Amino acid sequence: MKKVLLISLLILIILYAFKQLVYHPYKWKKAINTPEHKLQLGSFIFSKQRGSNGSQSMQTNYFIFKVIEINGDYVRLSVIRQLSEKDKLKQSDFSTTKQAYQDLKKNIHKITITPIAAADLYKEGASFTLNDYLLNKYPALRQSRYYYEDLKAPKDQFEYFSLVYSKEKITSKGKLVPWLLRNGDKPELVTNLSENIDLILN
Repeated sequence: MKKVLLISLLILIILYAFKQLVYHPYKWKKAINTPEHKLQLGSFIFSKQRGSNGSQSMQTNYFIFKVIEINGDYVRLSVIRQLSEKDKLKQSDFSTTKQAYQDLKKNIHKITITPIAAADLYKEGASFTLNDYLLNKYPALRQSRYYYEDLKAPKDQFEYFSLVYSKEKITSKGKLVPWLLRNGDKPELVTNLSENIDLILN
């Protein structure tokens, strides 16, 4: 009986390893070469990431990004989120809800998503909150409160390497592997901080 269980467990491990190491990479490379899922400027990247919920347990966080720059192996992303309504603040970590994540996967091309200059998000003393200043400058916000920060390439290197990921790792592995400045002024590719990509949409 123990032998049968051991063999069954071994088969499951082999099947899981095959799925993770062979099938998923093959499926990813095939998809990313199609126009709908190819990585390019303006692409939307969906990523489900495991993280702490502030206690000892873990939770799934849902992120949607827009590709705003591709420079060699550097891919800069900006988070898609909603402006808060007055006195109804959204999540501070820029993640979204599971339901909104699923809805946007189906309807992101039907929703108005406004690029907003980072400095404008703090105007009139209400950070990341819809106000008259933003409505007047960005009338499209009347249709939808979804936005992303329209980030210009910062001159400061430390500021630049925020939400910058490896193009090669995205296209070959389906992972967000960050470039970071940690020791000195030369960016490092930090593989132990990688996150899986769920989907790329154009």
